[in-house]
Amino acid sequence: MKNPRHLAVELLNKTFKNNSYSNIQISSGLDSSEMADRDKKLCSVIYYGVIERKITLDYIIGQLSSRPVGRLDDTILNILRCGIYQLLYMDGIPDNAAVNESVALAKKFGKTSASGMVNAILRNFIRGGKKFPLPKDSSESASVRYSAPKWLVEGLCADYGRELMCNLLSDSLEKPPSAVRMNSVRCGEAEFLSALGNITAEKNERIPDCYYLYGGNPISSEAFSKGFFHVQDTASQLCCMALNPDENDCVLDICAAPGGKTFTMAELMENRGQIYAFDLHEKRVRLIRSGAERLGLTCIKACVGDASRFNPELPRFSKILCDVPCSGIGAIRRKPEIKYKNLGDFANLPEIQYKIAENALNYLEVGGELVYSTCTLRRAENDSVIERLLANHSELEPVPFLEELGEPFGSYKASVFPKYFGSDGFFISKVKKAR
Repeated sequence: MKNPRHLAVELLNKTFKNNSYSNIQISSGLDSSEMADRDKKLCSVIYYGVIERKITLDYIIGQLSSRPVGRLDDTILNILRCGIYQLLYMDGIPDNAAVNESVALAKKFGKTSASGMVNAILRNFIRGGKKFPLPKDSSESASVRYSAPKWLVEGLCADYGRELMCNLLSDSLEKPPSAVRMNSVRCGEAEFLSALGNITAEKNERIPDCYYLYGGNPISSEAFSKGFFHVQDTASQLCCMALNPDENDCVLDICAAPGGKTFTMAELMENRGQIYAFDLHEKRVRLIRSGAERLGLTCIKACVGDASRFNPELPRFSKILCDVPCSGIGAIRRKPEIKYKNLGDFANLPEIQYKIAENALNYLEVGGELVYSTCTLRRAENDSVIERLLANHSELEPVPFLEELGEPFGSYKASVFPKYFGSDGFFISKVKKAR
């Protein structure tokens, strides 16, 4: 049976080679292992830690290795990353254990000739007080400090300034809170809290029915099985509040899967009116259906549909949520591998986003309102898309929203950073078809 460090290196090899999603890779690896829960936790911490801090770790290794990082064997590089991560960020692991286990791993992977190098690099790092000088260039320094690519640092600075760049990237290295939405259709607060068992809940005083859960596994709780809540980041809840649907609305969620926003809107509507929820793939539509069934939300009609193509058989809607595919930069604390994509990977997104938003307008009745949203903080995917939509459609008017919550709201568009609500990064904009 593999030990947790061995499995972590194996999974990192696969993740970086195949550009795979970290949550899928770790779930698959742990499910097929026979390790005890304690070892699974150690493996997961090291695995995610290396992905989150890869740029920082590689910078340190580059300072200590006589060979350029790019020329190191992939397995040895991941062993070194795991070793440095344990030495620098895991206080509960003795230095000798981190070094000795890393050297042993090199031998177990058949890299005995490199074991001496692994030992030397890690011990030199310890002898140097585990310190490393940051680059003098401000962008490169931030890149190393926050383990973010230089293009992301510079892009966020250009769009929002250094303070907000630091806010998003420093937050991305912290553990995200477990935010949930209480299902007010199924239960009240007392019943919800009681069904959580030994899980502690902290109420968000600014956002109705929003709670943060601590301790235990919420998905295994009685509250979950009874449909008393669904997991949803605070920013996504704010997005639904911006659209503000009620029981008299016919709502279209044009890119709905896996359904969190659909569920929140149904709850805001007190399970009345009607919501059409679409996704391109039947497998993902089934996620919406099963979630709605667990929550007892019967006003949702989930179907397969292409968000970029007009379907004349659909009715007109009074409210539309257009939460489009995006680069996901705002959610990097949950999916850190997004940081390591190339900027060019996102080049086509604004055109796709605009096409979906423009198609959504075909379904919006006169007097109806549309919210455009993303979980990214790139102005090219946000402000530029909504400004283009307003410029090309004279029938649209901007609509302010959530003014009562203060900054960053009060206009028809808002870039939500972690500093405001402790949420993921998010963008929300609201328009109305006035004529």
